[in-house]
Amino acid sequence: QVQLVESGGGLVQAGGSLRLSCAASGRTFTNYAMGWFRQAPGKEREFVADINWTGRRTYYVDSVKGRFTISRDNAKNTVFLQMNGLKPEDTAVYYCAAGAYRSTSFYADYWGQGTQVTVSS
Repeated sequence: QVQLVESGGGLVQAGGSLRLSCAASGRTFTNYAMGWFRQAPGKEREFVADINWTGRRTYYVDSVKGRFTISRDNAKNTVFLQMNGLKPEDTAVYYCAAGAYRSTSFYADYWGQGTQVTVSS
């Protein structure tokens, strides 16, 4: 079992930045690839970014490429999502996930409780 706790969400104006953190506990952190997902009101949860266990491989959904950066600190069992150039359409609850790659896609096995990000125009 892996427990995930997100933090760092909040209210920010368009063009601003936020840094989300996700602290993991339980099983060995480096056993897992990590990902971020988001869910806007009335929409399905969507993939945002993932990172492999070494941190050398990352992947992003097209809508955040060049604005968001995923990283991890294995010594601190923490994964981050640096979000720059935020847009109102980035407003959502952001979820951290621990999982694995099947073929080339990230699949989540464990989820955090989510943190709200609201971007005002």
